[in-house]
Amino acid sequence: MKLKLLLLFIFSFYLTAQAQDTPADTLQPVNNPVMQADSTAQEEEGGEEEEEGSEEEEEDKDTTPAKFRYRFSTDGTVTSGNVSRALIQFATSLDWNLHKTFKLSSSPSYVFGNQNKVAAERETFADLRASFLYEKRFYYLAFSSYEQSNLRKINNRFIGAGGIGYKLVQKKTIYLSVTNVLLYEKTDFVVNEKFPDRNLWRNSTRLFGEYTFDNGKMSLSHTLYVQPSITEKNFRWNGNLILRYQVSKNVSFRSMMENSYESIVVPGRKNNDFRWTFGIVLEGKK
Repeated sequence: MKLKLLLLFIFSFYLTAQAQDTPADTLQPVNNPVMQADSTAQEEEGGEEEEEGSEEEEEDKDTTPAKFRYRFSTDGTVTSGNVSRALIQFATSLDWNLHKTFKLSSSPSYVFGNQNKVAAERETFADLRASFLYEKRFYYLAFSSYEQSNLRKINNRFIGAGGIGYKLVQKKTIYLSVTNVLLYEKTDFVVNEKFPDRNLWRNSTRLFGEYTFDNGKMSLSHTLYVQPSITEKNFRWNGNLILRYQVSKNVSFRSMMENSYESIVVPGRKNNDFRWTFGIVLEGKK
């Protein structure tokens, strides 16, 4: 009888211990599923080959955003026959993440165009932009630029500006932002006798958007600048629409349509200019 009671006591103690080891919240599974990495980190680290085991990859994976990004593109058109026409455009986009709150960017470009062996376009553009708190939804920016244009008979154009920006939409496949700056512009035209140079202030609003499709292989982006003068009657706007398709990790095909308008131009020049070009893009990051 004592042996039976002893066995019953041991069995009861075993059941009690097992009940205490059960998870308190029975709605949660014991083994939680592994969460996927943040979409931003996936974008920064995308395209890398898996060379090591999953455990080692979990430990060594660097999710730090790239500090330096570059993009080189060239496009244009060439025709011959009754009208000989050559148009080639080179553009570069550079980004330096110097700090988590401060970034420098630049987008220099050069356009070369001949028509019937006569120089039609020699367009040079260089800029430097600084963004503060760029990872925030509301951020600040300042920039300066230099421009020369054979097409518009501009010897030199200097611009300095500063203002604010706001990210309207920031998702994995959609990015949309708007900026507004106060801008000072100084333009030295080729013709000066009856067409004076311009020194004026503008308000500049930019709307930028980028949309990706097909798991990031295809993208559509647009940029629109609206720049009325606040010191005289002078209005300018320009914009572009770019379709890009990625064929490899670093190479893409692209097609770009761009339009620019200035209400005040040198006599003999039209107010509006339109280009449609096709080309390739080389890009990377470090």
